[in-house]
Amino acid sequence: MTLEKRFQTKTPKRILALDGGGIKGAITLGFLEKIESILKQRFYKTYGDDFRLHHYFDLIGGTSTGSIIAAGLAKGMTVQELKDVYLKLGENVFGDKRSLFGRLKAIYDEEYLEKNLKEILGDITLGGDGLKTGICVVTKRADTGSTWLLFNNPAAPYYDDNKDILLRNVIRASSAAPTYFMPTQFDVGNGEVAAFVDGGVSTANNPALQLFLMATLEKYNFNWAKGEDKLMVVSVGTGSYKVRRSVDDVLDNKLWDWATEVPQILMNDSSELNEILLQSLSYSPTSREINSEIGDLKKDLIASEPSLHYLRYNVRLEEEEFKNLALTDLIDDIESLRKMEVGSNVKKLTRVGEVASVSVEESHFPSVFDI
Repeated sequence: MTLEKRFQTKTPKRILALDGGGIKGAITLGFLEKIESILKQRFYKTYGDDFRLHHYFDLIGGTSTGSIIAAGLAKGMTVQELKDVYLKLGENVFGDKRSLFGRLKAIYDEEYLEKNLKEILGDITLGGDGLKTGICVVTKRADTGSTWLLFNNPAAPYYDDNKDILLRNVIRASSAAPTYFMPTQFDVGNGEVAAFVDGGVSTANNPALQLFLMATLEKYNFNWAKGEDKLMVVSVGTGSYKVRRSVDDVLDNKLWDWATEVPQILMNDSSELNEILLQSLSYSPTSREINSEIGDLKKDLIASEPSLHYLRYNVRLEEEEFKNLALTDLIDDIESLRKMEVGSNVKKLTRVGEVASVSVEESHFPSVFDI
């Protein structure tokens, strides 16, 4: 099926949304491996061992590290192949830091990231034949302050301007986390050059809600139908945790402390708001307790009928959670595992995702969405 036909058919649609989180994307891969295994077994008679997640999902979108995984899946890679990629990313991209002089602008050298992205994606363009399903990459245009969604729907308003952009440049833009990597630039059409930073510096580090809106709002020209038997959004995180600090520590914060802490605070709040809205738009079988005040929203629906079938998979990087998952040997590593740039943690993070994927159940994927 061509991309045009896949986007335009009126059959039930399936979206996969992948969070940002640096090297913690390895956690995402653990969940995706379980999803891939469940779906491969279901559709084995049709695809055999050739099944890939791009066969099932009509649109795969991601922010930052999630965009790297999204691109690999849309290209046709298996989850195991992406695990191998992440091992290399951990060793190369988050390995040696820049010299003191280099760190005046960024901590890590983007050369390794760009080299690895070229090895993975070659010269595939956003609108090229190398992509086997829909893809959306979230990035932030730094020179205008606007969040950009770059995707390969031929009916989209700016498709002709963006279709020839190299996918590796789009992914590099989405992954350019401020302070970690230098911003990047490229021509966005008609000779206009734009500067980009990490898509996580927006309300879409968790891109699930944005992808839902993109698929259903008229002006994006997807116009996919809403309804719990018509649209499914599967959202996968990179680990979460509750911040705990003493009042004295907070009051002692200096200007530079707030400068480094505020972006993460806003991203956490934005991700939680994503979950609140999507849970309240659906009867999600994976709904979690947001907090003690509003609970898990199982009895709250802000529309007359569910607008989608929503699944959210994530793991809490907390001591109690690790005990429940029999990951007690990693409890002493929790503080380190919460950081997005410790490349040496990639194997441990992958294991956390694999173990936590016990929450993924075959029944979560209704037959109405079968291909």
